[in-house]
Amino acid sequence: MKTTAKHDEKIANMTFASVYPHYINKVEKKGRSLDELHEVIEWLTGFDQQQLTKLIDEKVNFKTFFTKANLNPNAHLITGVICGYRVEEIENPVTQQVRYLDKLVDELAKGKKMEKILRAPK
Repeated sequence: MKTTAKHDEKIANMTFASVYPHYINKVEKKGRSLDELHEVIEWLTGFDQQQLTKLIDEKVNFKTFFTKANLNPNAHLITGVICGYRVEEIENPVTQQVRYLDKLVDELAKGKKMEKILRAPK
């Protein structure tokens, strides 16, 4: 499934602050912790808790969020389908990065072990 320019623009303009509570609800409902969520976000983006709070307070959109991020060099190892899209085939960088984050949160909520989620070397 290929994303459209309109879809990519919509994703890029969504604020991280608007989606973050959904991430929290999703992982906590499945028995995972806020600390684990933050560990996953920090692994992908490099943002610690303080930086994350600042970005939430500033209500940055995903385009700005990922522009400021220091994307993990192993992010390309995130594969699979999320929201109907195969993440490794998404061409728009911002949309792909948002879907990387969605995929990691989904794996956390599904009970996957942290070393698997964080793509630890074998």
